[in-house]
Amino acid sequence: MSCGCAFSYPLSVVTVLSGKSKRVLALGIPKLDEAFPGFQSGEFAVLAGRPLCTVLSFLLSVRCQLPFRKGGLNSRAVYVDGGNTFDLYAVSAIAQECGLEPRSVLEKILISRAFTAYQLTELVFEKLEEALKRYRSKLVVVSDITGLFLDRDVPKIEGRDVFMKMTQYLLDLASRRRAVVVASYVPRPYLSRNFFLESVLLSRANTVVKFKGSKAGFKFALEDHPDIKPFTVDFPSNAVTMDMFVEA
Repeated sequence: MSCGCAFSYPLSVVTVLSGKSKRVLALGIPKLDEAFPGFQSGEFAVLAGRPLCTVLSFLLSVRCQLPFRKGGLNSRAVYVDGGNTFDLYAVSAIAQECGLEPRSVLEKILISRAFTAYQLTELVFEKLEEALKRYRSKLVVVSDITGLFLDRDVPKIEGRDVFMKMTQYLLDLASRRRAVVVASYVPRPYLSRNFFLESVLLSRANTVVKFKGSKAGFKFALEDHPDIKPFTVDFPSNAVTMDMFVEA
């Protein structure tokens, strides 16, 4: 099924892990950076948990444009918007906090929106790698990666099969293009289809970060990583501000 979608304009650190030198996209969050150097080139990562997984995907889309010496990838970002999540104003605010000009930052985030699971899979399988080549991008964000597959209009068996193939494709694409591929995931445990999609997604990912909320604040939990042992960092509720997401 053709959706006619295409990528369009919307308006590092070098570390040694596993004995190999890789480009790393750092978070720039002082409380985390010592324990977690960032997302490695060639890595498929999942950010899980509403709403901070979305905010972090915006942060990465901005920070990837920074030079290597500042923890960026000196690269444009490709943002595949599967949940209509992209927030122009939030991204502009993060850009300003990072000392960047918002208009310039937004021009370097290549966005394509999908409104059905069929549109999303077409973007991933048929257009994504070409966009990476054309724009020499080293970061892909796929937002709310499971959301469209939870639609009852998507046949359950067909949806499962396509989702398995799509997540494997993203894993292979990250390795093949030496890019950082990040999927944001919003758990919806009240939907019967959610459990299968979650299990597939988390099993495919090299790195899994979960945000767990509580009355006192939230936890940043690194649950899976090829080189770093799992850990959790607590953030009190009064610390959850835009300033938390950028390094002064």
